[in-house]
Amino acid sequence: MMHVIITGGTGLIGAALVQNLLKDGHQVTVLSRSPQQKQNPALSGAQIVGWDARTAQGWGEVADGADAIVNLAGAGIADSRWSAERKREIVESRVNAGKAVMEAIRNAKQKPKVLVQSSAVGYYGPSDDTILTESSSPGGDYLSQVCFEWEASTAGAKEMGVRRPVIRTGVVLTTQGGALPKMLLPFQFFIGGPLGSGKQYFPWIHIDDEVRAIRFLLDSPTADGPYNLTAPNPPTNAEFSKQLGTAMSRPSLMPVPSFGLQILFGEMSTVLLDGQRAVPQKLQADGFQFQYAEAVPALHDVLENKK
Repeated sequence: MMHVIITGGTGLIGAALVQNLLKDGHQVTVLSRSPQQKQNPALSGAQIVGWDARTAQGWGEVADGADAIVNLAGAGIADSRWSAERKREIVESRVNAGKAVMEAIRNAKQKPKVLVQSSAVGYYGPSDDTILTESSSPGGDYLSQVCFEWEASTAGAKEMGVRRPVIRTGVVLTTQGGALPKMLLPFQFFIGGPLGSGKQYFPWIHIDDEVRAIRFLLDSPTADGPYNLTAPNPPTNAEFSKQLGTAMSRPSLMPVPSFGLQILFGEMSTVLLDGQRAVPQKLQADGFQFQYAEAVPALHDVLENKK
């Protein structure tokens, strides 16, 4: 049995990971700024410990003797338009959480064996059809900088003898939140279609494979450094839109023009209009087997089972 500490444990990925670990009999501690999360049924069975998401005050001693930390904390990228204040919050929430985790590890007499650090494929920046592996260079836009600083916030863990896989996650397919529910709405009214040119790549991963991959990295004693958590063959947005239409028995004929998304979302529209052809080279080389490698079966599963 492992004792796993999770920051961001109330988010889409975090909540699914908490439930998966508890189901297998592991001890889970969720760090939360909201005491009312104790009422969250998704966290039933987990220990809820308060933190300020900036320091190790009030929770650092929990890290002493814990087996693993999974650092998923950070303000939502696509929750609201990017004002200067929101962009600052997106970066600072991630960097401050990383600093808090590092402080706890530094102070722990018996340090965790592994720290799984969250990031995203946005690390590579907007790209054309170039295949992006974990050795590809970072981009130069705002989201690239966010990911770069996010990853750097816990880079010192390795010097303290803590193994640190970094998960660069694509779009997680789940009906519980994130991008997919927003994409479903126009298809429900038979007006779905590709976003912008549709030529941008759409790196996705099923929520179950996301959780399974994190578990795989926790359990693999040699897994270290960056890992792309994306299905093996990312489609273009136009191809994915067609696959989504197939899964919903709807046409995919009504492209959403780029200018409309730019007016609606401002700078944040880059999340929808730009993409990365990121592939899970290291994950597959290490022996991970995807349960959902193709989009249509993945979409059928999340839609039918409301995952």
